[in-house]
Amino acid sequence: MDAVRVALLREVLAGTEWPAAARRFAGSLRFSVVPRGGGLLLVGTEGYEPWHLAAHLVDEAAWSGRPELTPTLVRHRVRPGDPAHLAVGLGRLESARRGATLLMVAPERPPAALLERVHDARRAGATVLSLDSGDPEVQGLAHETLTVGEGAEVDLDTVQHLVSAAAGENSLPSPRGRRRFRDRLSLMADHLTSPPPTRW
Repeated sequence: MDAVRVALLREVLAGTEWPAAARRFAGSLRFSVVPRGGGLLLVGTEGYEPWHLAAHLVDEAAWSGRPELTPTLVRHRVRPGDPAHLAVGLGRLESARRGATLLMVAPERPPAALLERVHDARRAGATVLSLDSGDPEVQGLAHETLTVGEGAEVDLDTVQHLVSAAAGENSLPSPRGRRRFRDRLSLMADHLTSPPPTRW
């Protein structure tokens, strides 16, 4: 979606929570990947692969001069002969450590195996963000969430367009209001319970 269409979409949604919520979430994404430099992993569910969001983030990374926004798309099924950028399987989540950011897009409840891998990545120090439909287990794993529940004015695909466009903007992250203390507490708990860094 180009800048003109995003601007029109924001105009249509003016007066709703979505433009500001998308900017806030995108700010959290930028804040997570920029100083840490550990890479951005993007994963969906078995039934929903966020390749469209991956493509938009690649574009935004190039246009904004923020290469750290370029995601690695982690897929549930990798076939022999897939090109390199589409050949990263779920095993990649096992190497996510402190400094990595994991963005999970979950329009439906993810399988238990994926939730377990995301939990392990979080315990190892990765920052977890989710675009979701309100599943409590997904939200319990994420440091920051943007939820598109039933009856929302928009669907998850539209919110992904807003988030990817906002991620490339040159604004500072918005304050997160009431969640700030909870997020700090959560990050501290993760830090205290994560394993020590590996020495090579």
